[in-house]
Amino acid sequence: MTNLFESLFKDRKSPVIFTLFTLLICVMTLFVANTSTFTTSDPISFYPDDIKAQLPLEHDALPVLPDSKDQQEHRAPPVLPDSKDQQEPPKDHQELPHEGLLHWEKAFDNNVSVDLNMNWKLCKGAVMVDYMPCLDNLKAIKALKSRRHMEHRERHCPKSVPRCLLPLPKGYKVKVAWPKSRDMIWYDNVPHPKLVEYKKEQNWVVKTGEYLVFPGGGTQFKEGVNHYINFIEKTLPAIQWGKNIRVVLDAGCGVASFGGYLLDKNVITMSFAPKDEHEAQIQFALERGIPATLSVIGTQKLTFPDNGFDLIHCARCRVHWDADGGKPLYELNRILRPGGYFAWSATPVYRNDERDQKVWNAMVTVTTNMCWTVVAKTFDSSGIGLVIYQKPISSSCYEKRKKNNPPICKNNERNQISWYTRLSSCLIPLPVDDAARWPVSWPNRLTSIPPSLSSQVDAGNMFDKDTKHWSRIVSDIYMEAPINWSTVRNVMDMNAGYGGFAAALIDRPVWVMNVVPIDMPDTLTVIFDRGLIGTYHDWCESLSTYPRTYDLIHSSFLFKNLDKRCDIVDVVVEIDRILRPDGYLLVQDSMEGIRKLGSILNTLHWSVTSYQNQFLVGRKSFWRPKP
Repeated sequence: MTNLFESLFKDRKSPVIFTLFTLLICVMTLFVANTSTFTTSDPISFYPDDIKAQLPLEHDALPVLPDSKDQQEHRAPPVLPDSKDQQEPPKDHQELPHEGLLHWEKAFDNNVSVDLNMNWKLCKGAVMVDYMPCLDNLKAIKALKSRRHMEHRERHCPKSVPRCLLPLPKGYKVKVAWPKSRDMIWYDNVPHPKLVEYKKEQNWVVKTGEYLVFPGGGTQFKEGVNHYINFIEKTLPAIQWGKNIRVVLDAGCGVASFGGYLLDKNVITMSFAPKDEHEAQIQFALERGIPATLSVIGTQKLTFPDNGFDLIHCARCRVHWDADGGKPLYELNRILRPGGYFAWSATPVYRNDERDQKVWNAMVTVTTNMCWTVVAKTFDSSGIGLVIYQKPISSSCYEKRKKNNPPICKNNERNQISWYTRLSSCLIPLPVDDAARWPVSWPNRLTSIPPSLSSQVDAGNMFDKDTKHWSRIVSDIYMEAPINWSTVRNVMDMNAGYGGFAAALIDRPVWVMNVVPIDMPDTLTVIFDRGLIGTYHDWCESLSTYPRTYDLIHSSFLFKNLDKRCDIVDVVVEIDRILRPDGYLLVQDSMEGIRKLGSILNTLHWSVTSYQNQFLVGRKSFWRPKP
């Protein structure tokens, strides 16, 4: 072959053959070069049209990587004595070793970064340490005409959010690592003593030295939360925690011990409560590493999908379920899966005084009209009562009712995404055919075709491709990124799609809040069908969570599209608010989006690295502007 090439080159007797041979070599060289990089061209339906072309098609085209070095061990948490001293990282803070990583490079020097003139300031005022823009808008709250339906606990976002950075609590430390954090956290990180005093007789939380300790007690957990969880399953064996029941909603969750201990049974619980006089109960839950969010059943629908939860739980949750003709119960009916359960433990279940019996009788009326069935009612050894209702799986009961009250929702009422949407006075129609079936048992549920997946011919194939794609991205790219995964517990995916990123992390000791942006296709029911949790959100607004509550925030091709609706700087300010110091932002986006994002993060004194101009890791520092 070599002699033939030399002969053709010297004699030049066959110019056409020589030209074709040379062209063939060039084409082969380009092909080899292109297959050595990460390709991006897979159309996935839930992404906007202008970024579909950037998504991966050939999953086998991901680079072959060397074995990664062992992750750095988690060190003892550094202490920050005072906000005015928070200009440099604590002494115990260490940079991750970058040797052996996947060609991740320090990014955004003066030659490639976007020129930004950002003059960051520290937010002023003592309340700013725990500031939540859409829940702490005192001007809007004071202007409310009524608070009878918890309007003051709902979202009231300001027209503009100040571009300042929140101060850290005095003495703030790197959080206690999971699983130890389920039972104890640093007091200085959430220095709120009111709940300790208010619930001291019920064993919710106890202050012990530098720690807040959570013994697993509760108002209804007189013999401990584990006993209570087992009591529920013993009362109704069909529940089968972690197999049949996987996705749970805990209403009025307190410090979320119910959800925290259900994790041992492979159950993921969305714990929620409003910001109220109990002071920071959801902040306690998130600091513990337990899934939780701030929300309230007031005048608006919860930001969860129809037919999402396998079981909803309420233990003395202080919700008037029969209020307004039963609207709060209609809302539970909306988000509860057909055949799903509502477990209610409260005084009307087991006390006979006039007030409790009045509530019980009202519950009987509303639940009967909704065709809910009482499948169990009992008492435990401590005298606590429990009733378990089941939602119907077919519409036959609706059709047999003497009165059409509440009525079945019309199409225009049920096709609205539950984002700033008023509570309904109707029942959503039950799904039919495959959409009505119960998901397969966990863990097969995670990768099986979800019941609610589109009936389009190629939907199942696209779902499988998306699952395999994220498995490869996580194992071959993200696990080789400059991230100390041993410090990561609370994760948020800013635009979750089918939940593939969360599914790929299922074997790690993390949980993922899957966010479906309101301007993207609604895939949230699919996410719940897989046995994962999530919520709707508009990233042009602030999230309903406390500051410093997530360890890692992820997004895939979000910022390019978001830039058309709001200022990315404001989105980054929100990310800085909800991410812990030493936490990570992990982004896949266009080159333009990566450059702009990296430049903003540099002004915040974050460390920034990139890979192949489409992946970025930003690590938040302990830096805060001087007061």
